[in-house]
Amino acid sequence: MVRVAQVVTRFIAGAGGVALRGALALDPERFAVTILAGEGGPLFAEAERAGLRVVRLRHMRPELSPLEDWRALAELRELLAEGSFELVHTHSAKAGAVGRLAAHQVGVAGVVHTLHGFPFHEFQSRLRRRAYIEAERRLGRITDQFLAVGSAVAAEAVRLRIAPPERIRSIASAIDTVGLEPASQATRKAARLLLGLPLEARVVGTVGRLDHQKAPQDLVAAARLLERPEVRFVWVGGGPLEHSLRRLVERSGLSSRFLLLGERSDVKQLLPAFDVFAMASHYEGLPCALVEAICAGIPVVATAVNAVPEVVIPGRSGLLVPPAAPALLSQALAYLLDHREEAVRMAVAARAVVGDRFRPSELGRDLTDVYWRALGRAPGLLAAPLAAVEPPS
Repeated sequence: MVRVAQVVTRFIAGAGGVALRGALALDPERFAVTILAGEGGPLFAEAERAGLRVVRLRHMRPELSPLEDWRALAELRELLAEGSFELVHTHSAKAGAVGRLAAHQVGVAGVVHTLHGFPFHEFQSRLRRRAYIEAERRLGRITDQFLAVGSAVAAEAVRLRIAPPERIRSIASAIDTVGLEPASQATRKAARLLLGLPLEARVVGTVGRLDHQKAPQDLVAAARLLERPEVRFVWVGGGPLEHSLRRLVERSGLSSRFLLLGERSDVKQLLPAFDVFAMASHYEGLPCALVEAICAGIPVVATAVNAVPEVVIPGRSGLLVPPAAPALLSQALAYLLDHREEAVRMAVAARAVVGDRFRPSELGRDLTDVYWRALGRAPGLLAAPLAAVEPPS
């Protein structure tokens, strides 16, 4: 039995959800998984109900804070040493840095890191971006194996010399489709009732954390530019920008047409209410909410960032726009709202593109193989000497 610590900054949808579904997809006869994550995440109860051991980290914070980050490092070192973990698997930037440093200092046998995206992007200063890239390169030297959410993220990590090509693998985030019903007249009606929206309204919706990464102000700007009183906008999710965004919605004259729902536990039931799913993010890996919307049959407009174009293929399975371009986002939304047959065609194509890639069993197989590689004991042919493998005839 291999003792695995999965370290997550925030145990919320996104990286936290991928970590949870990955842990549940592993064979419990071979791996004993403990989730260590910052306090307050809504996924703790779900993990505990599933029988996973969880530890709430008192000092893990998403924002940069030298004092708290030092305390988080000390806290993790103590927990990893006490738990006698053989392998540490970290997720995202903050947990990736603190978790990998703690694992290295304690002497954990195997270290795996998942790149859900990057902490650097084109909207930062050149100096800050360089500092983040250099930090990721240094952390890469104490990482045995990398996973990347999407091939574009993996390719960028190799290009920037963050991860060597032989030690990184592209994965698809596991999506739990239980309770996710395809959009239909019945599910649309039920979802509209949950939201208190009329059946005849046109609805653009999204799901995501209200933070700078998700660029909610761009969706508000796109809604203002659309100038269609019959179109309602819905944002599901809370976050640090919630209060400022409410003020922006009011100043934009959209209070009656732009709903900010905060955190909801019934996202899967709400998705069929949307005529179009919109993603305005400045940077991403491959967001689970986007894939869930595709699986529900909702036409998609998204920003062309990181791994998103792997599933949103322009003109085929959705529409792509540049990040930080609300006018173009507004135009793309108008096109799908006005061309219903085209929108449906793209939604059908998107479901075909996604296929079975995002099943939890696929992620479980990838994690198992990568964990064995990180520990230097891959099973089967991977552990066999080259001479023992016969060449093809």
